[in-house]
Amino acid sequence: MDRFESLAERRIREAMERGEFDDLPLAGQPLDFSDADDPQWWIKRWMKREHIDTAALAPLVVQLRREADGFPETLSRFDREEDLREYLADYNHRVKQDRIESRFSAESRIIAPVVDVDAMVVRWRGRDRRRPE
Repeated sequence: MDRFESLAERRIREAMERGEFDDLPLAGQPLDFSDADDPQWWIKRWMKREHIDTAALAPLVVQLRREADGFPETLSRFDREEDLREYLADYNHRVKQDRIESRFSAESRIIAPVVDVDAMVVRWRGRDRRRPE
């Protein structure tokens, strides 16, 4: 052993001698350096590999606006009016909480809409009747 060989180099050499690097997946394939200049490359690759939903990383107000954009179509998953009303009341509560909290922040003033629960229930009822049996 070379006296200048580092501990890491010695362990790598010994592992190679034992064949621990033989038949690894992707062996012999080039490394991907296409995004090497991006300081966030590692997190972006990890999120893609793990199928992380990037919508969850958006500010709460943006998530709420996306949620409201789906109304009333996304409400068809509810079978009972009580569950629908509870969901919409919770949505409105989250919107109001966000407005209170964002009042004290320096972020831009994007707001999510409060929904009229009764009007949305009427639309839901009409949509429910058109559902194929």
